[in-house]
Amino acid sequence: MNGLSEIIDSLEHKFSRLLLKMDSLEKQNQELRNELSRSTAAINRQKEEITALQAQYENLKMANSLLGSEDNKRETKLKINSLIREIDYCIAQLSE
Repeated sequence: MNGLSEIIDSLEHKFSRLLLKMDSLEKQNQELRNELSRSTAAINRQKEEITALQAQYENLKMANSLLGSEDNKRETKLKINSLIREIDYCIAQLSE
């Protein structure tokens, strides 16, 4: 009987340690999920910021070209021609 109680005590001890380890791993898992969520949100904010900065850069290039800069002059002319075509199309639609 004494050997059986030792085995039961050993199993209870191992089970308690296993429960503590499981709780610890669950907490760690939740912390990692939270960190992943924060990182994902930060990445999304950075992507939005990059998109906004790229649009601002394109606008600045266009404004610089309109002010007389020789850089990107061809792109500016193409953009102006595209806008004129769009305006012509709109006028044609309104005329019908």
